Amino acid sequence: MKKIHVTELIIEKKRTAGLTWEKIAADIGMSEVFTTSACLGMNAFPRDKADLLVRNLGLPQEAALVLAEFPTKIFSQAVPTDPCVYRLYEIVAVYGDTIKELINEKFGNGIMSAIDFDMEIDRIPSPKGDRVELKMRGKYLAYNAW
Repeated sequence: MKKIHVTELIIEKKRTAGLTWEKIAADIGMSEVFTTSACLGMNAFPRDKADLLVRNLGLPQEAALVLAEFPTKIFSQAVPTDPCVYRLYEIVAVYGDTIKELINEKFGNGIMSAIDFDMEIDRIPSPKGDRVELKMRGKYLAYNAW
């Protein structure tokens, strides 16, 4: 069984059971963003959380082993075509250098970790139309000077 197969099983169970990522995450005591990412194969669950998720969703036990494995992340060089993913890609394309400059100015020469990282996604009501709020917090990691 591969991560993509487990992801497909989870998405099918989520759909047929009428579950939300928020509910799935709450039931195993983890954040909604991390749980979703791990279910989609981009992060690894701690083994106890993988076991709990598999039990809660009624998945084959082998799925817990797969969910606890470290992922191999392969990113396409093509521009994404899904409208939501494309807009996030566009934000990074337009503001990526700005983000880098401001991180370097405020913290020094370094990066924001994508490993020691958390994110929240919220809906913010607005008279001009509801807003999507992305909050990203990553540990600052200075480059080592040799």
